[in-house]
Amino acid sequence: VQLQASGGGLVQTGGSLRLSCAASGTIFSIRSMGWYRQAPEKQRELVATISSGGTTNYADSVKGRFTISRDNAKNTVYLQMNSLKPEDTGVYYCAFEGLKRTMFRTASDYWGQGTLVTVSS
Repeated sequence: VQLQASGGGLVQTGGSLRLSCAASGTIFSIRSMGWYRQAPEKQRELVATISSGGTTNYADSVKGRFTISRDNAKNTVYLQMNSLKPEDTGVYYCAFEGLKRTMFRTASDYWGQGTLVTVSS
């Protein structure tokens, strides 16, 4: 299984971007999909997650501005980012947690390669 993230780029303060992350390969189920980010010289932090049932969780810093969604049929997770701020700058990583390739396989976690988001002031 490989995760391919896309949609990052350079945007001005107040702008919007939409990130996508699609998984390829044989997949039976995915417990949770999420986005994390890492700013320069900072630790990776949670941005948002969404469960298989659609329950979402957001970091306080992005509530009301970011929206996470998933397409289970396409094994894809999205992150709509609005009203972007310079402090949103960083490398955004997608993560699929509790992924099972078949009904009987053990679940594992997978990470995408990261996509850079730069918000200019």
